[in-house]
Amino acid sequence: MSQPEQSLNVLGQPLLPCSFSPLTGYFRDGCCRGSAHDGGQHIVCAQMSAEFLVFSARMGNDLLTPRPEWGFPGLQAGDRWCLCARRWVEALQQGVAPPIYLAATDEAILELVSLETLVEYALDRP
Repeated sequence: MSQPEQSLNVLGQPLLPCSFSPLTGYFRDGCCRGSAHDGGQHIVCAQMSAEFLVFSARMGNDLLTPRPEWGFPGLQAGDRWCLCARRWVEALQQGVAPPIYLAATDEAILELVSLETLVEYALDRP
């Protein structure tokens, strides 16, 4: 039986974990890896900013409020979290995109945003 292909980051290297505390990722395995089952494409490893959290809540996705019934602790500025690709792009267009970690962001985001743009927002610039 073959092993599934390893996900790659935007730098073409093996994808690194984004966060284990809080535990993030579509599969809640700490990684922002893409999946055909993930309609939201939670593939951007971002460090939350207060501005982005307010923006996200205004857009209908409140990441601030804890939801214990879903095992969600609520986020605060400084937390790392796997964001939906399109939400990060929306935030970019509105001037409130949070900084990201290239090594932990799935290469699939390159279908929506150039590597040059991502590098501008990177906390781990190559």
